[in-house]
Amino acid sequence: MIYVSDLMTSRVFTLRRTDTLQDVRSLMQLAKIRHIPVTEDGDRFVGLLTHRDLLGYAVSHLAEINREEQEEIESSILVGDIMQTDVRTVAPDTLLREAAEILYRNKYGCLPVLDGDNKLVGIITEADFLRLAIALLHDA
Repeated sequence: MIYVSDLMTSRVFTLRRTDTLQDVRSLMQLAKIRHIPVTEDGDRFVGLLTHRDLLGYAVSHLAEINREEQEEIESSILVGDIMQTDVRTVAPDTLLREAAEILYRNKYGCLPVLDGDNKLVGIITEADFLRLAIALLHDA
């Protein structure tokens, strides 16, 4: 049997509630990621921000404001005010097939992986499953 812990990414970029929308944009661009868990008190999971959330709250490039004004607006929007808190999560010992079904059926891009104390221990994403598929197809 294969478990989520066998495929998940365990070194996860995170943000805090007090970080800003500008921090979200910068981290996503620099790390080339689309999902950022929000933690507090160390690694306790409290929410999630996705690229889709960023697009929903970002100042439109169609608005007639300059980059400086856009950054000022985005630096005033806090992660804690826009993060998703009703987030489906899985445990490291969840069967990989079950996690894949959750992602597919609900059209999620990721599942934060939490231990029994609600601590973030990893994340499993669509990209992780694609890497697995590529590896399996390469070996075939």
